Amino acid sequence: MLDHVGFGVSDYQRSKAFYEQALTPLGLEMLMEPMPEVGGFGSPEDQKPFFWLTGNRDTVTSLHVAFAVDGRELVDAFHKAALAAGGTDNGVPGVREIYHPNYYGAFVLDPDGNNAEAVCHLPA
Repeated sequence: MLDHVGFGVSDYQRSKAFYEQALTPLGLEMLMEPMPEVGGFGSPEDQKPFFWLTGNRDTVTSLHVAFAVDGRELVDAFHKAALAAGGTDNGVPGVREIYHPNYYGAFVLDPDGNNAEAVCHLPA
């Protein structure tokens, strides 16, 4: 089981702004910045960052990170917010039966070209 994940970004402030907007519909926010250009996102209720961005490391691109949500409307809201934040569409919200009959996801490329996804595994 994963505890947290993090990766380097080319422009910390740009990526921070992108994820702050894209993750808001999922109830996630920046919880801490323990040092310059390092920030962790998570749920305000849990107060435990699990998704980290670092601006002072080598940039990683072509990663895929998927955020699990409990409703298809949250997948739709994530996709809309991520596009409004400057992301590039990489797969509109919809069922992806190739994975399983209830897999409902949406994909957006972040400012560095990483594939950010919101996915719901529950039936409609």
